[in-house]
Amino acid sequence: MPKTYKITAENTKELREAMKEKKNNKYYRRLQAVALRGEGKENDEIGKITGYNPHWVSELVSIYCNMGLEGLLRDGRKGGNRRNMTDAEEKAFLSQFEEAAKNGQVITIGEIAAAYDEKTGKKRASKSTAYYLFKKHGWRQITPRTTHPGKASEAEIEASKKLT
Repeated sequence: MPKTYKITAENTKELREAMKEKKNNKYYRRLQAVALRGEGKENDEIGKITGYNPHWVSELVSIYCNMGLEGLLRDGRKGGNRRNMTDAEEKAFLSQFEEAAKNGQVITIGEIAAAYDEKTGKKRASKSTAYYLFKKHGWRQITPRTTHPGKASEAEIEASKKLT
């Protein structure tokens, strides 16, 4: 049997006060859903008012009863800034390769990825981090062609030799 949570009139008053302070719509709706539950409304009815699924309304009530107001105002995202270097550090890192490229040296993505791994102290199996770094700083991959794209075929070359 599911656990039933009770929200008192005092809790509802606390939620309504918090709603007045919140400008963020996401948190306002969460507080509103729990406050409406404290005022005696059913989950289906609250779902229609707030746009939430009735199961999520029940989950919000559970979060509020277990963690309080802070539980509702908590952002559940895990982060996302997994960068290993700041933008300035990345530019300095790429500048060493830029100088080598200007001097005519051919630089491969494998070399840059290995140097990046060495600098950050992390070992990666793929080169996607280096490609992302290129895109972020406006670099592009240029590979030399094995033959000139406008080069005539061998038969055409031989035929032109016979004409001269």
